[in-house]
Amino acid sequence: MNNFIYHNPVKIVFGKGSIKELSELIPKESKILMTYGGGSIKKNGVYEQVKSALKDFNVLEFGGIEPNPRYETLMKAVDICKNEKIDFLLSVGGGSVLDGTKFISAAAKYENGDPWDILSKDAEIKDAIPLGDVLTLSATGSEMNMWAVISRESTKEKLAFGHPLVYPKFSILDPETTFSLSEWQTANGIVDAFVHVLEQYMTYPVNALVQDRFAEALLKILIEEGPKAIKNPKDYDTRANIMWAATQALNGNIGVGVPQDWATHSIGHELTAFYGLDHARTLAIVLPGVWKHQKAAKEEKLKQYAKQVWNYEGSDSVDKAIEFTEQFFRSLGMKTKLKENGIGEEKFEEIANRFEIRNQKLGEHQNIGKKEVIEILKLCLE
Repeated sequence: MNNFIYHNPVKIVFGKGSIKELSELIPKESKILMTYGGGSIKKNGVYEQVKSALKDFNVLEFGGIEPNPRYETLMKAVDICKNEKIDFLLSVGGGSVLDGTKFISAAAKYENGDPWDILSKDAEIKDAIPLGDVLTLSATGSEMNMWAVISRESTKEKLAFGHPLVYPKFSILDPETTFSLSEWQTANGIVDAFVHVLEQYMTYPVNALVQDRFAEALLKILIEEGPKAIKNPKDYDTRANIMWAATQALNGNIGVGVPQDWATHSIGHELTAFYGLDHARTLAIVLPGVWKHQKAAKEEKLKQYAKQVWNYEGSDSVDKAIEFTEQFFRSLGMKTKLKENGIGEEKFEEIANRFEIRNQKLGEHQNIGKKEVIEILKLCLE
């Protein structure tokens, strides 16, 4: 295991009724911009809880942040922040709203040109508006990390950025806020968290037993609890376990000191950019293809995963590990093939070209380039 330094500054407030703690978490003199998505928080009671908790605060609102938050939309909120001199951002919604709010936080203080450069050119972030969040969907782990992924409609791009200045000051996680999620949203969240774990785990052994066993435990929890949440969406204990597992999946704990492979996410982002597929749906398609393509390099970890997570040992455990994972995705209602989603290979070259243009190599061995991306996508067809 490699040497590492790890620090996470986010204050987590977890549990039933925790939204009422908001008034103690935000400085009293703050001028707040509350951000949210399509309005579901007004149907499930979360909006009223937040407004009640902040009744003595100066709160403006910005709604309409998309499931794949768009630069064009977020820049409207940036203008509000500048014109109204906003000094605190409160994200109320899922990980996409929080990702968008992180970008607003940085972009509102960016003075060196087009804020898109933060994503496309890794431009330096020197300041950001402080932010916190009330989470209503368990999926991205954005509530306990410094990362965000943003789409730009005009260029069909989906890019990520991260910076310590956009860590949330706090995250409120009340599992009851997830009771009203649809089966589709619940499944998306489970798959997203599941793949987050796997991309920090499914590489090669480095004797990181703590990270490995922690990762395997999270995977088993999601396998056990995921179907329960779809069957009984208002089971508090199930929702609580999934919510905390999703947070732990991407808060850095299981990834410190170990090799990581984010090829599935990188390729999946391009499928979303080109075709508009939900993020989690792209992961369920691409992950089995990456593993099939990289089977030899990942052989030891695939065997370990089959044994520790699926309780399977045999001469075919590598293939079974891939098969069991795909079956799990399908059990949640995921279509795991491109053709099932109406996608052929017409744009494979264009998708793969993006990685070449960026001089971007994927995988824990940095051995996946344009040619390999095309090969992986062909493995995802049917």
